Amino acid sequence: MKLSDFDFDLPERLIAVRPARPRSSARLLLAMGDRISDRIVSDLPDILRPGDRLVLNDTKVIPARLSGFRHRSGAAGDTAARIEVTLLEPRADGDWAALIKPLKKIRDGEVIVFSDVLSATVTGRADGQGQLRFNLTGDDFDAALADVGAMPLPPYIAAKRPADDADKQDYQTYWARHAGAVAAPTASLHFDAPLLAALAVRGVEFTHVTLHVGAGTFLPVKVDDVRDHKMHAEWGEVTPQAADQINATRAAGGRVIPVGTTALRLIESAARSGKVLPWTGPTDIFIRPGFDFQVTDGLMTNFHLPKSTLMMLVSALMGADRIRAIYAHAITREYRFFSYGDASLLLPDRRD
Repeated sequence: MKLSDFDFDLPERLIAVRPARPRSSARLLLAMGDRISDRIVSDLPDILRPGDRLVLNDTKVIPARLSGFRHRSGAAGDTAARIEVTLLEPRADGDWAALIKPLKKIRDGEVIVFSDVLSATVTGRADGQGQLRFNLTGDDFDAALADVGAMPLPPYIAAKRPADDADKQDYQTYWARHAGAVAAPTASLHFDAPLLAALAVRGVEFTHVTLHVGAGTFLPVKVDDVRDHKMHAEWGEVTPQAADQINATRAAGGRVIPVGTTALRLIESAARSGKVLPWTGPTDIFIRPGFDFQVTDGLMTNFHLPKSTLMMLVSALMGADRIRAIYAHAITREYRFFSYGDASLLLPDRRD
């Protein structure tokens, strides 16, 4: 498998920079086996069956993008440099791994001031990342971060506009619960209260799992032979209750349909024995063509970047040729792509 096998030409005008409003009014490409139809997300209650189970990622995106100043005194007097920080993940010792720009303007031991109440000391640097120790912890840290932080929009949106107050709601799922992600599980952004209620009336069931999406989700694949690519690790949890619900649905003949590639990667990580087992910890599972799916019967997902690991994942689920046809249809019909874009519901001919 070559990286070029997962490439396609995407007109820039199809990259969405704002979501559909209301959320469930986004378009939905329905791919069932070899059939494609154009629907909208609010049609889901008519498409799904009673007894189907949607698996939802309940991670919560933190306002991980910070802007501050490093102050320094010397022979030339007092100087200040603006420092941009994107938090990546907390470490076991309480420090945070972070992207710091420009990294060369900061030294170990220096303090970056973000507001009157929030600052961080640089405690180390390695592999192009910094390590920060904040002056606040717990609820005090969360409150200060919420006050001064911005949502960490994906690079293809941030290049077009800065994050604003609208993104604090738009880039968060309706059921976000466990803080820790620095990127949203974006297929879930299409759900709102009326849609969830209609699905429940239809008899569709829901299971919540947690995968804290990391910035590594946007890292490019740099190897020509995709088998040589090293996946980033992300922390996730499948509770015993969630595992039991998914296994019961399969035993009863219902379909298990993750909403988003993050939920899919997590439940497949927990199901390598053939059924879903409780899981807590990191996963770096790499799903590409040839992967043996254990519990996934379909996938609701947005449209992904060319040459990305997520293109490889959907190609594994549907078949590479089929995905090429689906994406060609989406481009021809001018679906909106990426995090704030439209959705697809992919149902392979695996279980009828």
